[in-house]
Amino acid sequence: MNIRTVNLTRTFRVGSSEIAAVKAVNLELKEPKLFAVIGPSGSGKSTLLNLMGLNDYPTSGNIFVDDADASQLSGRERRRIRNTRMGFIFQTFNLFPTLTALENVELPMSLANKSQEVQEEKALKLLERLGLSNRRDHRPKQLSMGEMQRVAIARALANNPEVIVADEPTGELDSRTAREIIILLQDVNEIEKTMVVVATHDEKIIDVTDKVYTMQDGRLKAED
Repeated sequence: MNIRTVNLTRTFRVGSSEIAAVKAVNLELKEPKLFAVIGPSGSGKSTLLNLMGLNDYPTSGNIFVDDADASQLSGRERRRIRNTRMGFIFQTFNLFPTLTALENVELPMSLANKSQEVQEEKALKLLERLGLSNRRDHRPKQLSMGEMQRVAIARALANNPEVIVADEPTGELDSRTAREIIILLQDVNEIEKTMVVVATHDEKIIDVTDKVYTMQDGRLKAED
């Protein structure tokens, strides 16, 4: 999957004021590489990832998924792309509290109408790979934060996505666990040949990325 933005802009109205969170961003991500978007809180990096992950609509400008203009896609097609071609990892994990680790990982496959047998087999393999076989029947409140994030990574991989969008995946973790998650994302990129796009203020991730983009005040610049 290739993702390209053209003069991408997203503004929000706060009271009588209009705030531009993303300002005329031109960006092209292609090939299974690991990209990082870094910058301070409020710089616009999370908004940019929401737009690229088709979770939000731009105020102006365009997002292209391969050669398709996302603004011309139906809501149903956008949901299909998000569920079958993309995986998402969030700072706050976004696990369903009433579901077990196994059931959380199965959920994207259920939404893709895969059989229960396929769901369970794939979810068990992913949990085993991430060292969570013995936590399969535990609910999120019974897991450590590092374990919750590994469940979230397993869930993101469930439908064999072409790209993973990770928004501050280490933001709630201690430094040791954060490094473990960074290594896991690197492994996903290299072993699965999956593009990984990470928004973070954690500059340790720079060590493992192919390309780093810095955001400040909604604007983007590229660094080697």
